[in-house]
Amino acid sequence: MTVRSDEFPPRVAAPIVAGVDGSAGSDRAVRWAAATAAARGRTLRLVHAVDLEPVRALTGAAPLVGELRVRAGAVLLAAAELAAATAPEVRVRTELAEGAPAGALIDRSAGAHLVVLGATGTGGTAAHLGSTLLAVGTHADGAVVVVRDREFDRRRGPAGPVVLGVDGGAAGAPAIAAAFAEASARGADLVALHSWIDLPYGEFAGVSDGIDDPELAATAKRMLCEQLAGWSAKYPEVEVRRELYLSGPRHHLLRWSRAAQLLVVGSRGRGGFAGLLFGSTSNALVQRAHCPVLVAHGG
Repeated sequence: MTVRSDEFPPRVAAPIVAGVDGSAGSDRAVRWAAATAAARGRTLRLVHAVDLEPVRALTGAAPLVGELRVRAGAVLLAAAELAAATAPEVRVRTELAEGAPAGALIDRSAGAHLVVLGATGTGGTAAHLGSTLLAVGTHADGAVVVVRDREFDRRRGPAGPVVLGVDGGAAGAPAIAAAFAEASARGADLVALHSWIDLPYGEFAGVSDGIDDPELAATAKRMLCEQLAGWSAKYPEVEVRRELYLSGPRHHLLRWSRAAQLLVVGSRGRGGFAGLLFGSTSNALVQRAHCPVLVAHGG
């Protein structure tokens, strides 16, 4: 990977931080993080947090505190072994942190190249985001990657493009920077998607999915080109494909995620990608995407 001064996040020697808890989702995150850290020559930092303060308030708490530490150590050891099995060359560091898991990961995000979390769920109305994932995704600095797709278990090596949701606002700049950097690092093409309005796909019968009005289509195309301006010059090796739709950002991003190796969205959105940070659109992406999802924050 070529290191650039405009790399996102701009942390050349920073580790990839993965939150671990021993769950199936955590294991997926560890494997993804280990493979990515090895490919980029970065250290993988595995963090497991335990909030011991309520336990210490109990009478005779010392044995219980000791037991919790032993269990936490076992979680970290298992995660380190999984990382080594996934990418033998990766440099692994483990850390047992005291306090709430979300707070520990948010604190460490300022010095991380990426923060990686696993999520488990089957999608649909019964699925929901965990409190840790929600808090880290909302408040972390830099980029947070959520690995929850069942298909990831069956994939062998990176395949497909990096797919970017472009919201049309200045707040989307970190996502654009992250998408170009990720596409370059992976040797992948970049597909930049923009939906003009934030209405569900197929909301109006007989209305085309594309932008049929020539003037509106030209405006949307110009906006998308302006958003991406300069990035192709910084990353000339990245082939960019632009896709414009009238509506249905969730539908189109989920559809493209079937072929993508990474989906990139901003931490805030407006226009055709309004509320991308764990609102209805990003909630669906994190729980139903067929590839890992990167949420990019400024910083």
